[in-house]
Amino acid sequence: MTVPASPLERLEASLGALAENEVALERPRDPTHGDYATNVALQAARGLGRPPREVAEEIAARAVDLPEIERVEVAGPGFLNLWVTDAFLGELLGEIGAGYGGGWAEPGQRIQVEMVSANPTGPITVASARNGALGDSVARLLEFSGYEVEREYYYNDAGAQMDRFRSSVDAVRRGESVPPDGYQGAYIAEIAAEPGDPVPRMLEQIEATLERFRIHFDSWAKQSELEVGLDELLAGLSTYESDGALYVRSTEFGDDKDRVLVRSADKGGLPTYEAADIAYLRNKLERGYDRAIYVLGADHHGLAQWFATIARMLGYDPARIEVLFYQLVHLTSGGERKKMAKRKGDVVFLDDFMDEVGVDFARWFLVDRGHDQTIEIDVDLAAERSRKNPVYYVQYVHARISGIVREASEGAEVDPAPRKPLAPEERALVMRLAEFPVVVREATERRGPHAIPVYAIRLADDFHRFYHEHVVLASKGGDHESFRLALIGATREVVARSLDLVGVEAPERM
Repeated sequence: MTVPASPLERLEASLGALAENEVALERPRDPTHGDYATNVALQAARGLGRPPREVAEEIAARAVDLPEIERVEVAGPGFLNLWVTDAFLGELLGEIGAGYGGGWAEPGQRIQVEMVSANPTGPITVASARNGALGDSVARLLEFSGYEVEREYYYNDAGAQMDRFRSSVDAVRRGESVPPDGYQGAYIAEIAAEPGDPVPRMLEQIEATLERFRIHFDSWAKQSELEVGLDELLAGLSTYESDGALYVRSTEFGDDKDRVLVRSADKGGLPTYEAADIAYLRNKLERGYDRAIYVLGADHHGLAQWFATIARMLGYDPARIEVLFYQLVHLTSGGERKKMAKRKGDVVFLDDFMDEVGVDFARWFLVDRGHDQTIEIDVDLAAERSRKNPVYYVQYVHARISGIVREASEGAEVDPAPRKPLAPEERALVMRLAEFPVVVREATERRGPHAIPVYAIRLADDFHRFYHEHVVLASKGGDHESFRLALIGATREVVARSLDLVGVEAPERM
């Protein structure tokens, strides 16, 4: 892009031109150190062979002439502390509207996000729900950024696990005990009460649960359908036989071992999951996706290298394949951890979790940590409707602002231009809003949607401090009402977008 994505980035670009170096502005923890700070002088001094403070003083002398800058101070060995003008903050505020922070991606790029993809051997568990919350939030970020995104669910409708599932249901239908390696739990008895193949019925339940969880899939891929034509596909690869099994020479393409594609006759003679992986990856890329993103549990970590190997074997750029791994989810209630094991029937299903804490809270708590961290969710806190609950805390901002807007007189003026010097709480809130495009872009590029809840909490903190100190409407707000209405309107827009990006609703009333 030729134009930076946000007003803050434009200011960074202006400063960078003066310093002849890239500038990254940061908010100091101590507001007495300025609205923003940068170490650009220290970086530039290395290349110039000059004292950093001397370079900083020269940059400061030029920076103060920028219309956005009110004053600049040089601190320490060469840090620059900058204060921006109220007029700049007003201009920044005026740019916040629908779509603020998005639409920066290169147009025409198609991305597929494949997520959840749990075998239909039972209802969706909370563990699989973390897969969906992560994958769907990444998809929402990509869509907001301007990519064309499709969500897909891939499931095995054949194989050993499906055989055990069907055998478990059939045993219950006959009034017999479930096989030792089968699936337990009340859901087996429920689905056994219905005639026919239990797999389609379970898939219907899975789809309904995920729709309730606010994940809509554009397509559903079946292993059985992808294996049609598998023999022809495998015949085009470099393979060999050993002990009756068919191997692919994957080490020639960077893998750490050659993989079995078809088991020996004494082991069933059927294709392996690795063979299905090849068929599926080719199918993805032949559908024209520029990038294919897999969302998988940490126990599948070795698949990242395998998928890259498949791409090379098929003649595709492995950079088009991306794998996101997520860690486990633990639920606690009353200080005790709940156990989860699907085979034993000792498991927490997503529907039950949503019944207990609600969809909004389920979505938030399953994505508010980095996917490389284990999540421990306090169900009691998630179910609490108070400011201790971060979801409630953020949603209340949207509801509170919506209430103020309803109270405002019809046709009340909304103007981002300040009518008087801005108070510290007003400045802090505007500057937090200015961070949103950068937060979104980094969260998208790093596939880290947990940054959005972190930002939303900070934005809520800033709003609550502002609201505690200042009155918005004119009866007490005076001629500054128009600015404050613009400020809270922009805050409501960004709060709503932040919540939507992680699949949480923004209520008008609470």
